[in-house]
Amino acid sequence: MENKRKSIKRVLFTGTTVLVLVVSLLMGAFGLFSYVNTVLNKDKAYLRDILQLTMQYIDGDDLENCIETKQKSEKYEYAQNFLDKVKENYDDIEYIYIIKPLNANDTNNIMDVMAGITAEEKEEDFEFYSVELGKLNEDGYSAEVAGQYLKGMDADDITYFSNHTEFGYDYTGMVPIRNSNGESVALLAIDISMNEIAKVLMTYAIGTLVLIVLISLQAVNMVNKWLKNRVIDPVLRLEKVSEAFVESSHVAETPEDLVINDPDIHTGDEIESLSAAMSDMFVGMKNYMSSLLTVTKDKEKISAELNVATEIQASMLPRIFPAFPKREEFDLFASMDPALEVGGDFYDFFLIDEYHLALVVADVSGKGVPAALFMAISKTLIKDRAQGCLDPATILYNVNNQLSEGNDADLFVTVWLGILDLRSGDMHYTDAGHEYPLLIRADGKIDVVKPDKKKPPVATMEGISYVTSELHMDPGDTIFLYTDGVPEATNSSDTLYGMERLEQFMEANYSLPLEEMLPAVRKDVDVFVGDAPQFDDLTMLALRVNSFAK
Repeated sequence: MENKRKSIKRVLFTGTTVLVLVVSLLMGAFGLFSYVNTVLNKDKAYLRDILQLTMQYIDGDDLENCIETKQKSEKYEYAQNFLDKVKENYDDIEYIYIIKPLNANDTNNIMDVMAGITAEEKEEDFEFYSVELGKLNEDGYSAEVAGQYLKGMDADDITYFSNHTEFGYDYTGMVPIRNSNGESVALLAIDISMNEIAKVLMTYAIGTLVLIVLISLQAVNMVNKWLKNRVIDPVLRLEKVSEAFVESSHVAETPEDLVINDPDIHTGDEIESLSAAMSDMFVGMKNYMSSLLTVTKDKEKISAELNVATEIQASMLPRIFPAFPKREEFDLFASMDPALEVGGDFYDFFLIDEYHLALVVADVSGKGVPAALFMAISKTLIKDRAQGCLDPATILYNVNNQLSEGNDADLFVTVWLGILDLRSGDMHYTDAGHEYPLLIRADGKIDVVKPDKKKPPVATMEGISYVTSELHMDPGDTIFLYTDGVPEATNSSDTLYGMERLEQFMEANYSLPLEEMLPAVRKDVDVFVGDAPQFDDLTMLALRVNSFAK
């Protein structure tokens, strides 16, 4: 936990420092930009005024003729004198000159026309400061600067550019000189030195940076003190309270052993609200654990009782196979998998006498304990009423009347009851709202067993008269009984397993031994369903006739 506390402090300190510095630098940069922009705008206005004034003393047509003939005229000399006066009277001007840009190559890209010089420059070195009309400047201008001059020749108004040379930082304003046809014949340009301004800007930038650093340090210190008092320290107190609660929860044997400390936070903001919420949460968790402990004990008791109920229900269903090891005339196998601990499906089979075998598959409405209790009663009544009675319709008639009495829970049960004569293969059966069985012939052909008349489930109302139907089984034939948990098994895409899939599976696996067939059906259903939960009980019973009894 110590590393986390250091990390929080470091992150907050770093974050506030960076934030303050970035904001300060942005403000300083904005101030510097504004200052530079103001200076440049002032210089542009200054250059514009001088250029416009000078242009009044220059004749474009005469100057064009002088450039072509390389001969100076009276107007040329007049313009030269004015350029000299401008250079003499404006100390800020470094150069004022007229040139003719030729190309943007590295050499001979500029033709000199005239340049203003002061009296002092004339006395000092006239040849150095003056220019020769029509002379190419050889490598005096770089291709980049010549390109700027060419752009100025094509411009419609005054243009500007900055140039860093070996002599320093210059700022140039220029305007094209046009003849009477509006064609550019030369370029009037003025250079002013920006060296002093650059020094001022550097001084301003350094001073601003130092001021930013000092202000930032002070701001960081103030912000971090505020964060420490209002955020970091309260959060650390919350952390200690949480640690104490978590550590006590690891060793607490009862909810009363949990440690809940008061963080004592009174910041009057969201941190205090968070502190109160955490305290309420800890108390709520303590109360929840107390309730959970009680519920867990109750659930363990219920779970134990359900386990017993599951075992009791399972014991009610025949589970030992072969069920009739001495009877070679038939094979029989069954299974039941409840969706919950206990279910409402059931199956049964028993000999009514030496030559009559009863088969029962049923499905009680609902699930869980109520369905299981109703299942137990239904199974017991069906077997009881079948003793000495070979008519399935009569058996279900009597069972229905008994179950309908006092059925306050409104439960009902679908039943398929068949009684097979082991001597002839004739089976009498009654269908009380149940799924249609599959009769699989010895050659694999499948018939769906549909009664002459299907009746409602048992226990829906008293006095229902059920109908007995008949089918015949030859040696090698198999009858497959099931509940709706098989065809209505559903995968994660809400697709049903379906009767078509079940029949196709039986056609492909009809010759399997019954003790292999039913698990194979269950496996195919499980593969189809995948990870989707089982919502209904899944019950199957199969009987295969091997021969007739004598």
